[in-house]
Amino acid sequence: MITVAVWLLPLAAVLAVDCVVGAAAITGANRVDRVLSRVGRAAFGGLARDRERANPEQVAALQGAHVAQTYRTYAARTYLFATLAALTASILGVYLVAGVLVFLGGASAGVRSQFPGPVRGLFVDSVAAFSPGVLFGAFVLSGATVGVVAAYGTYTARWLRPRYAAGERARRIDASMERTVAFMYALSRSGMPLSEVLRILARNQPVYGAAAEEMAVAVTDIDNYGADIITALERVGTRTPSDDLAEFTENLGSILQSGSDLPAFLKQEYEYYAEEAEATQSQFLELLATLAEAYVTVLVAGPLFLITILVVIGLTLGGTLGFLRLTAFVLVPGATAGFAVYLDSITDATVGGPGDEQSVGGEQSRFQSIPSPSAALCPDGGADAAVAPLGSSPENRARFAISERLRPVLYRLRNPLTVVLETPTLLFWVSCPIAAVYLGSQWWAPLSAGVFAPAAYDDALVHATVFVVGTFAVAYETARRRRKAIEAEVPDFLDRFASTNEAGMAAVESFGRTVDGDLGALTQELERTWADIQWGARIEHALTRFRDRVNTPAVSRVVALTTNAMAASGNLGPVLRIAANEATASRRLERDRRNELLTYVVVIYVSFFVFIAIIVALDTIFIPNIPTGAATQAGSGASSAVDSGAFSQSAGQLTAAKKAAYSTVFFHTSLVQAVCSGLVAGQMGAGSVKAGAKHATVMLVVAYTTFLLLG
Repeated sequence: MITVAVWLLPLAAVLAVDCVVGAAAITGANRVDRVLSRVGRAAFGGLARDRERANPEQVAALQGAHVAQTYRTYAARTYLFATLAALTASILGVYLVAGVLVFLGGASAGVRSQFPGPVRGLFVDSVAAFSPGVLFGAFVLSGATVGVVAAYGTYTARWLRPRYAAGERARRIDASMERTVAFMYALSRSGMPLSEVLRILARNQPVYGAAAEEMAVAVTDIDNYGADIITALERVGTRTPSDDLAEFTENLGSILQSGSDLPAFLKQEYEYYAEEAEATQSQFLELLATLAEAYVTVLVAGPLFLITILVVIGLTLGGTLGFLRLTAFVLVPGATAGFAVYLDSITDATVGGPGDEQSVGGEQSRFQSIPSPSAALCPDGGADAAVAPLGSSPENRARFAISERLRPVLYRLRNPLTVVLETPTLLFWVSCPIAAVYLGSQWWAPLSAGVFAPAAYDDALVHATVFVVGTFAVAYETARRRRKAIEAEVPDFLDRFASTNEAGMAAVESFGRTVDGDLGALTQELERTWADIQWGARIEHALTRFRDRVNTPAVSRVVALTTNAMAASGNLGPVLRIAANEATASRRLERDRRNELLTYVVVIYVSFFVFIAIIVALDTIFIPNIPTGAATQAGSGASSAVDSGAFSQSAGQLTAAKKAAYSTVFFHTSLVQAVCSGLVAGQMGAGSVKAGAKHATVMLVVAYTTFLLLG
């Protein structure tokens, strides 16, 4: 026993170190992470420092991905992890070879006979004759080979991560350049200096996305490190992974140095990026058309063709049921998941989607119009006795703190429907337990009876899936349609607001005149905002609360632009006009894209119905007309043997149980294809797999109902 423990001691030590490193990487333990960084710098810091100049692409990837580590630290940690991976893999390789040799040396004659002749002669029969030197060489060679492969894989994976992250950031930056430049143009048009424009842009990163995050680097350089704005912009252009942003910052720095008209330059840049957005969308739609055709060909027609061939082969030769199940449960879902991930990677995600703006303004906007208790302090450091007890007593502070902690919980309890519509995924916490209870009640009887046939469990599983996916689809679509209806009225609202302000009205009066009109889904929220203003709130704070209630990207951008423009100038007309033009252009692009993508959704539906039709034909026409074994034997004679030949002999092996198994496989394949096609339709039509829940529900109900009616 002690000998075995000694033999396993190296393996246990290496695995323990790997577990500590893995746990630190997963949980983010700061103390262990700092220790790893120190060990890495101590062991490989010199090598990492020498390699920095020789690897500019790696340096650019770290800067573009905003990795919070220097090149020396990241490279040293990479060398450390590669060394640990090599050591671990080498020891595991040694143990693996030792285990194989022990197995081969002690294998019985029956087991040895299963190996091919050359392998049996080279290894199996010669294990006992291996000398210690040969065994040592085998261990060293195997350990070194596996260790080198593991070290190279770890090193490559560590450097691919920041490179991939930088590429994703570049894509998000390019997608947000149009609205970011429009924001800068609008504020500069109101007379605000560029440094303040950049500060406001940095404060609205959740609204304006990755481009605002890059500009926040320039703001940090200016405010914290005393850099001038031109130097800060040059640094942003050097570090950013986006070529568009690098070119923009270079041109912006040149305009500032030459003293040219900044608003005119930003207007020209905005028009350029608007044209680029249209061209990019056209290219994306062309790519999506190709992908839709590829999906229908490879993942709908391909499996259908494969299933038909396998059915024919199985009915004549047998042995294809297993591969049919593999196609239904592994190949089709796996390929669909990969296709959906690729679609998501090339789709420009909407920056600042629902739920992303909670941190912008957030909770403090509820009390912005109320003087803080500190305002009651006297100049000598004391407190105004007439005012201090109202807000600064310890009892009131404790009550207020408790109220703030309980407020989110009470809000969710009082408004469950609103909470579900704001975050539809919360519905899974209710629907999934209900579905689990239903499955337990339906599956208990067959499980207790020892029935394990799939047909005994299919119906309940389909019912539960339709319930879970369908309820989520209803909540998600309700919230999405409300959001889209509100965003559709934003351009009209901005246009009216700009018109009344350009006519000479003040901002508050202009807003009240705009609210009097009919703005569709936006009317109710604007009326609440106007009531907030009439009750004494400042218009900036009322608009901030309006943004928090509506919580859509378009409204968030409008509120951020309007409130900051009010602080810069009372002349909101030109600013609102710019925002209206930008919102109209974005709305037009979205409408064109939706109309184009609707065609691809229809193609997916048609291909799915064709799939169902052929599967039903195989199940109800082709399979039932193949004679079973008993029918073939009863009708066989001298003439039938001559006529049917080998096919009759193989068909005679077909039984009623095998026919039922084929029907079950067809049923399962249709259900899997329904869910996969629905999710892909949502990814293509709306750019999100969540939007495919309604398509998946519809297709699942169609497939299930079809087979239910056919019996």
